[in-house]
Amino acid sequence: MTAASEENYGQCEELLRARDRDLWLACLFAPREARKHIHALYAFAQEAADVSGKVTLPLLGEMRLQWWIDTLEGAATPGEGARANPIADALIDTIERFALPREELIALAEAHIFDLYDDRMPTWSALQDYCRATASAPMRWAARILGADLEAPSARAFDEAGVALGLTRIARAIAQYSGQRKFLPDEAFASDGDSASEREQLRLVVKEIRRLAQSHYDEARRLALDLGPAHAALLPAATTPLYLERLARSDYHSDRPAREPSPLRRQWRIWRASRGVGL
Repeated sequence: MTAASEENYGQCEELLRARDRDLWLACLFAPREARKHIHALYAFAQEAADVSGKVTLPLLGEMRLQWWIDTLEGAATPGEGARANPIADALIDTIERFALPREELIALAEAHIFDLYDDRMPTWSALQDYCRATASAPMRWAARILGADLEAPSARAFDEAGVALGLTRIARAIAQYSGQRKFLPDEAFASDGDSASEREQLRLVVKEIRRLAQSHYDEARRLALDLGPAHAALLPAATTPLYLERLARSDYHSDRPAREPSPLRRQWRIWRASRGVGL
């Protein structure tokens, strides 16, 4: 491996350290030889997730996501910037080394097109599928790098943990930014009509998101009994109960948003999960 490639992997780690410290800390418990490849996967996932916050027009966001899709499909040539981009260079190298499913990485980029527009999430099923594409998939890729048998029944833990993580992220975003309410499924409001105030409906729907997140987390914890070294791929979800607890205390009051768990408590939770066989 060239020095330039090592530098590009280093930039993936620095991106994670700056934008999602919990995730960066969770990656530290992966074996050293695998860690940089996991950094590359999550740096790509972070870049795709951040597109909507970096553009003023949806079309510009689609162009950025399309660049990633073209790169993953091999349509972009090195001269056009695919391998010149440090995150893309590390990602492509990781995909090739571990024969990762490009179609799943493309699906992650495509899922984030939803972030760019004002359309509401139609159903609870669609919301959970979004979380599978954007949060569960990187866990599965990391688990594959760590040698997991993704055909084993216990491998469903990665899917469940990812959905729990994705739902928790959405609940946190809704509590902080009213613009994220588009993630609340339309079908959740359809049956109530005018029987409850808008604020009460909102509170109940966010409560249901928390309940679903906890349910998926509990199932992941039940399944995560015999994963061996691949257990480290679950650690990004280890702080989920802390965030859900804080959100439950706030009970969704937009004028009193939930406080985040302390960094020390989050670090301790990740460390404790890394020492056991569950989450």
